[in-house]
Amino acid sequence: MTALVIADHAGGTLAAATLNTVTAAIAVDSDVHVLVAGAAATGAAEAAAKIAGVAKVLHADDAAYDHLLAEPTAALIVGLAGDYDALLAPATTNGKNIMPRVAALLDVAQISDITAVVSADTFIRPIYAGNAMATVQSGDAKKIITVRGTTFAAAAAEGGSASVEKVGAADNPGLSEFVGEELSKSERPELTAAKIVISGGRGMGSGENFVLLEKVADKLGAAVGASRAAVDAGFVPNDYQVGQTGKVVAPELYIAVGISGAIQHLAGMKDSKVIVAINKDEEAPIFQVADYGLVADLFKAIPELEEALS
Repeated sequence: MTALVIADHAGGTLAAATLNTVTAAIAVDSDVHVLVAGAAATGAAEAAAKIAGVAKVLHADDAAYDHLLAEPTAALIVGLAGDYDALLAPATTNGKNIMPRVAALLDVAQISDITAVVSADTFIRPIYAGNAMATVQSGDAKKIITVRGTTFAAAAAEGGSASVEKVGAADNPGLSEFVGEELSKSERPELTAAKIVISGGRGMGSGENFVLLEKVADKLGAAVGASRAAVDAGFVPNDYQVGQTGKVVAPELYIAVGISGAIQHLAGMKDSKVIVAINKDEEAPIFQVADYGLVADLFKAIPELEEALS
């Protein structure tokens, strides 16, 4: 058996979740290849070749894969699938977009968001917003898998010496085209890679009040996140959202401010090493998962925390 990892990358740099996915792939099969599809992604391909445990890197360099649109990328993967028993991708935005189409084209089931590998055909994944864990066994000849990166250790980024093999582009079905993108730029760490995350909820009251969290984040070197309620209320952009329908994080320290602790939010952060909750409602569900809880008015507690960090 051989497993193929679909690399997630941007700007010639591999996404950190690719390293976690390689670890999952090695647990499925010791022979692991990585596909780097993109335009001007030579840097990402070279980085993939250095990952410990990777035997070969397939590099598809074509403008059709510049933004990893699902339709052309899935067509490429399906064309390569014949040589592989398992196809794995990080459960990132790209992975969630591409892999269901791959599964549909191959007429097999997808096993989503796995958190553990039991054997080559059996996996563990969360259900009911993480309140239960299902052990799933697949009888399909090819396993299509997305991987929750926060539950697998990252493979060593250095130490490998895989060969890099050029592969041609597949026929582009022409069903989609890239129009544009609006990216949030910040000097703070990326949310899913940050060691410390401070998130705000509906209790923040407005988007302007998130500056309180930003001041603390700047002093801690932390990323700023938000609950779905805060995003839906228009306080902050969608890419701040932590939760089942947002980003899944597992930092060393997670500070939840004004967040009640809805199930869908807990599903995105409960694997954090240490959880601190600040909420004026002592009955808030967030306190049930918090390692440390402070029942207080956030508009008093956060400025005091920021001053203490000075």
